[in-house]
Amino acid sequence: MLKSSLNKGLIEAGCDEAGRGCLAGSVYAAAVILPEDYRNDDLNDSKQLTPHRRYELRKIIERDAVAWAVGVVTHEEIDKINILNASILAMHRALDGLKVRPEAIIVDGNRFKPYNFIPYTTVVKGDGKFMSIAAASILAKTYRDDYMDRLAEEYPQYDWISNKGYPTKKHRQAIAEHGITPYHRKTFRLL
Repeated sequence: MLKSSLNKGLIEAGCDEAGRGCLAGSVYAAAVILPEDYRNDDLNDSKQLTPHRRYELRKIIERDAVAWAVGVVTHEEIDKINILNASILAMHRALDGLKVRPEAIIVDGNRFKPYNFIPYTTVVKGDGKFMSIAAASILAKTYRDDYMDRLAEEYPQYDWISNKGYPTKKHRQAIAEHGITPYHRKTFRLL
């Protein structure tokens, strides 16, 4: 069972991103504020869930959350500011979209930049420790998957429907055979 919060008594937003290690596409992040003492035994790191279960939980998260939002940073922006800065910017954009202002932020990982003078804590493997971060990981992952599925219709040869832009053997072979698409991150090692 994941913990409901790190900062008891404060409105706390959990943040996570998806798509950081991909060769193509935007990076997505989500911010989620859950009700105090919220319980959902099914919430977990999105990587530990089946795609079907992630989408089921997305509906539950969107229904139950006090507030939630998704932020996006494009592949062009990633190439300009690098993936670490892009991941943090995507989280900031998600936080910008919240209808409720958090009093504390917890972030999956070990890197973040100050946001609007709100105290934050980074938590390594936080998506497996705190419900709001797990919820954010599920939203970021499912919204990014939807985006990559749309791109896969345009570029089926890269197998994005399966690999979502990650550097699989099939994806790298398609780059070698067909070159890059307008969605590839040009500052990444693509082959």
